[in-house]
Amino acid sequence: MPQLNPAPWFAILVFSWLVFLVILPYKITQHSYPNEPLLPSLNKFKANYWTWVWY
Repeated sequence: MPQLNPAPWFAILVFSWLVFLVILPYKITQHSYPNEPLLPSLNKFKANYWTWVWY
């Protein structure tokens, strides 16, 4: 029964987990976003009101 032979499947399992646990986290942590989030401005927005008469 070839399904019970663990030789090729065990190597595939080990190498796939090696990729998932070693290579991918390194690539994910080294990723940088093109637009870094900015801190909110400390200046309050000053609204300009219309001084027109509405009658």
